[in-house]
Amino acid sequence: MLVISGIWAGKASANGFRLPDQDAFATARGEAFVATADNPSAIYYNPAGITQLEGNNLRGGLYGIYLDQSYRPPDGMDNSGNTYHNSDNLAAVPQLFYTYTPKDFPVSFGLGGYAPYGGKLSWPQDTGFRAVALDGSLTYLTINPVVAVKLPFNFSIGGGVMVNHVDMRLEQGFIGSISPPNYFRFAGKGWSVGYNLGARWQPMEEISFGATFRSPAKVKMDGHTESLYNQASGQSSAQMDLTFPMNVVGGVSYRPTPKWNIEFDADYTDWNSFSSTTIHQVHPPSTSPANHSDYPVMLDWQASWMYELGVTRYFDNRWHASAGFAYNQNSVPNAYYTPLAADMDRYFFSAGTGYKGKHFNFDIAYQFGYGPTHTVTGSQPSSTPGQISGQNGDGNYDFISHAMSVSVGWRF
Repeated sequence: MLVISGIWAGKASANGFRLPDQDAFATARGEAFVATADNPSAIYYNPAGITQLEGNNLRGGLYGIYLDQSYRPPDGMDNSGNTYHNSDNLAAVPQLFYTYTPKDFPVSFGLGGYAPYGGKLSWPQDTGFRAVALDGSLTYLTINPVVAVKLPFNFSIGGGVMVNHVDMRLEQGFIGSISPPNYFRFAGKGWSVGYNLGARWQPMEEISFGATFRSPAKVKMDGHTESLYNQASGQSSAQMDLTFPMNVVGGVSYRPTPKWNIEFDADYTDWNSFSSTTIHQVHPPSTSPANHSDYPVMLDWQASWMYELGVTRYFDNRWHASAGFAYNQNSVPNAYYTPLAADMDRYFFSAGTGYKGKHFNFDIAYQFGYGPTHTVTGSQPSSTPGQISGQNGDGNYDFISHAMSVSVGWRF
């Protein structure tokens, strides 16, 4: 029986494999933006916030990250003195947002395109866990039209539909060594539909509250499996279902003067939706250990929190400067720990600056991420190859990242 031992989650700045960095201004503030939500990226952060924007507003950006994720085997293993690093260290994620509010009209409209999850992670063949995990990639793109309404007492609500396209690829070995050549791969694509909601209330000039909800979205990925074992190759049509998690964020912004904005957010992601799934093969190959039609995938991920704090100082010349901090809880338990996730508690520090003119605006932010060594013991491989070879995900994992985010906007 073959069970892919996890879903990729490495190249991300949050728990699991969420990518919350959808705007340079928000990233500079540690993603503490749900109660501020005053540029077109509010489509993602809090759709109710777009009622603060007048006329036509277009804003696009790019989040680029360099990630160094490393692994050291447990003491006593033959390769315990080695440190292994993931390849595919660089990634870039684009965003594009547009909003329109008719003059003297309480309804605003918006359209966003962004990637809330995704990335790629590859490990060398000689880590000692190749029969558990080798390579994984995820592309997750969302188109998100929204509508928001401005109500009395400075209260706004908004919401929209999220149409998602998912492309996932996974690979592991059949045995611990690479000789003779051996592997099992799954590749699948699919569509899903969800929704997002938001609310924002500013009872006084100094304080505003914000909240947003992103629904779970179940996707059925249609694709195929490939295998190579004992010099015999095989391929089969295959399917796998996954439910991407619900996410809820709430926050409060405090502006003691018009020149300062301090915000704190609490961000909850229900990764319990990643409990288990199954790879269904239509014509399983008979020449490899992957010769069963259905294979359960044990994940057992846990719900987790992000805590975000940001501050912005506004200057008289239309410039501003921001700084932020975010703490992200681990989502992947040790019991079924997979190097294709290598998740851990992480800390992110960010700073940035920007300019907001009458028509043109831009922001640029730098973000540093650090994960203290996470030692995994007692993990169980969820695949027969891992069990037969005696391999598992035990060891010491470290995380460092450097990221730059740039957003440019135009109001017309």
